[in-house]
Amino acid sequence: MKSYKHLFSRALAAAPGRLHFAAHSHHLWPDASYEGHMEAWDDAASLADRKWERIFGEVIPQAQRNIAGELRLPDPNTVSFAPNTHELLVRTFSARAESRPLDVLTSDGEFHSFRRQSGRWAEDGRISLRIVPCEPFATFTERYLAALAEKTPDIAFLSHVMFKSGLRFDGARELAALAHPDGMWAVLDLYHSFMAMPCDFSAVADRVFLLGGGYKYAMSGEGAAYMHAPPGFAQRPQNTGWFADFGAIEASQGEIAYGRDGGRFLGATFDATGVYRFNAVRAMLEREGLDTEAISARLAALREALCTAIAFGEAGVLAEAELLHPNATGPQARFISLRHPNATHWKAKLFEHDIITDARDDVLRIGLGLYHDEADVAALCAGVKQALAQ
Repeated sequence: MKSYKHLFSRALAAAPGRLHFAAHSHHLWPDASYEGHMEAWDDAASLADRKWERIFGEVIPQAQRNIAGELRLPDPNTVSFAPNTHELLVRTFSARAESRPLDVLTSDGEFHSFRRQSGRWAEDGRISLRIVPCEPFATFTERYLAALAEKTPDIAFLSHVMFKSGLRFDGARELAALAHPDGMWAVLDLYHSFMAMPCDFSAVADRVFLLGGGYKYAMSGEGAAYMHAPPGFAQRPQNTGWFADFGAIEASQGEIAYGRDGGRFLGATFDATGVYRFNAVRAMLEREGLDTEAISARLAALREALCTAIAFGEAGVLAEAELLHPNATGPQARFISLRHPNATHWKAKLFEHDIITDARDDVLRIGLGLYHDEADVAALCAGVKQALAQ
């Protein structure tokens, strides 16, 4: 198996004894991201006030093309950016004003950003939550679609791949079929599928909102969250910043105007450095002849090797955990989920030995990245066995 460690020389050299297996949580930054980061600084120094001309004229359009190509979107201009996905989901909900609480259909597997915010809205009576349990995994998509059919919500919000278990939702087309600008809005959170598995949303791009970001599998760090907004939906978000009508800054200020494309979801002044890093990483992958399909195939082999090693006791007590298999077929998450009452204790103990994983409730997650190879899997198992035996 070819090594790609040279692409991460700075991050790996910064902590040579560390075994970093949390690529699904905080992906190590490749060297190209450093170059992108410095490009942003150089532009700020050389262009000063005029840096925004380059950001909106070159940097953001390139990032839009990168995202549209990855997701097979027909029009890159439907993509907008923000420092994080929370800002974008709040802006989306702000565009839906009703005289009654919004009926929202979601799952119990959503990340804390939405879970917390939606729970707080429910406390204040702004929304009414209907929650479909992720388990049993085998019937989740079917059960979620049945809940949609039983009562069409105002907004359907759920993850394409669940952050804790890796469960994949396979009903995007059926979801899109119910979406309409004057009816149900459908929002898919792609944070654990964007650049983690091949995704083609071309058939639903005209009806489904798509959220994602660069922090994890896009290897770009914070500040590069994005959203694809289908044309005609949510045309006037109440939560809005001056970038949503950037072109009118020097004009006489009258009505509250919005861009006609994805720019209507832009906020206010933000640090564009993450977008620079994202473009630099995408350029690196193109130079290396790597795409999501190739990376996924490589890491699927390592994932299988890791699961086999754990099952055979090579990682010690991890063999006692339940290895979750949420998807019987098709693309799998970039991490494995091990359910055990000691998950958080194990994670803390491994941290003490500079073995980086993470835990969510009773699930220990181990994530793989492009910087891993067979030797790393073996080292992880040996290190975990020793660390958790003490």
